[in-house]
Amino acid sequence: MFADCIDYIVKCLESVNWGNIMANDLVDQYVLKISCPAASGIVAAVSNCLAGNNCYISEMAQYDDEITGRFFSRIVFRFNEEQGDLALLKEKFADVTVKFAMKADFYEKKNPMKVLIMVSKFDHCLLNLLYRHHKGELDFHITAIVSNHLDLRAIAEREGIRFIYLPVTKETKQQQEQELLKIVDETKTELVILARYMQILSNSLCTQLSGRAINIHHSFLPGFKGARPYHQAFERGVKLIGATAHFVTSDLDEGPIIEQEVQRVDHAYMPNDLVSVGRDTETVALSKAVKYFVEHRVFMNDDRTVVFK
Repeated sequence: MFADCIDYIVKCLESVNWGNIMANDLVDQYVLKISCPAASGIVAAVSNCLAGNNCYISEMAQYDDEITGRFFSRIVFRFNEEQGDLALLKEKFADVTVKFAMKADFYEKKNPMKVLIMVSKFDHCLLNLLYRHHKGELDFHITAIVSNHLDLRAIAEREGIRFIYLPVTKETKQQQEQELLKIVDETKTELVILARYMQILSNSLCTQLSGRAINIHHSFLPGFKGARPYHQAFERGVKLIGATAHFVTSDLDEGPIIEQEVQRVDHAYMPNDLVSVGRDTETVALSKAVKYFVEHRVFMNDDRTVVFK
């Protein structure tokens, strides 16, 4: 019986056209993100337009929010021919966007997103992002590592990444934030990652980075703000700790949530134990949020997010 099963599996594998599968992996793929007021016929119109312009849809996720009355969809497609004309497709798709008052964005998957990472003295989130990047889990291009301290400079230099030191004081805060925006513009950075960057951004900077800056925050029940949150948690005898990755807004630590991680603890956990567990939850939550964003899976939905995982 076992031998028969093995023979069957081998025959199935031999029948698969691996050449076509590998060829499809090499074909340029695109991501289309759309959001608009919910209405009948959206999916049909989008699908017909793509099919009518020689495109093949390989993945499609959609969500209709009945509270906000908005429709969201993420579509992965490729051209049936080797070289498709994306500019022409965008022109043809304009009729769909007008009809449904739709916001539509096209992305080429072969072009990794440009990200800038901001840090202070803690290295765990930065190291985790670099590790996952090297392993191919996070497909992005790091334009620079910016810090208000010099502690992590050696990590950036070891990786061959541009390190920019922008020390912040009450007197220089506005000037350094303008310098940061200049760097973002010059490098064409699409996402700013606050990987335990321990400085509060001004309302003006938060506004200018709206929708393209992600922060990681320790989240507890109850919430402990300020310094030494894990020690505050120990003093209150918490049983659950966690971390929240969210968009940066002018409301401190109140931005739309992208991802959260939690971990159970008990009375035996000392403050240093909580710090250790907290590092794990922070790295996991941040890396997941960044992955969703660079893969164009995150949509803003008023004060919430829609994330197609």
